[in-house]
Amino acid sequence: MARCIKLDMDCAQICRLSASYMARGSEFAQALCRLCAEVCQSCADECANHQMDHCQRCAQACRQCADECRRMA
Repeated sequence: MARCIKLDMDCAQICRLSASYMARGSEFAQALCRLCAEVCQSCADECANHQMDHCQRCAQACRQCADECRRMA
């Protein structure tokens, strides 16, 4: 679960950062969204390995976020 928790924290931080870049129209928002999609997908993949309900909900949310970030990128 240690890797899962680390990825959860990475995912949350990069999502906040990406949102702030998009909100101010940063020229780097598109590149950051590509990285955000990668981090979110990694987090989803890891969380999906754990059968607890909260892990499965996290995996689904991260998949949705990765899809949205790919659209933004």
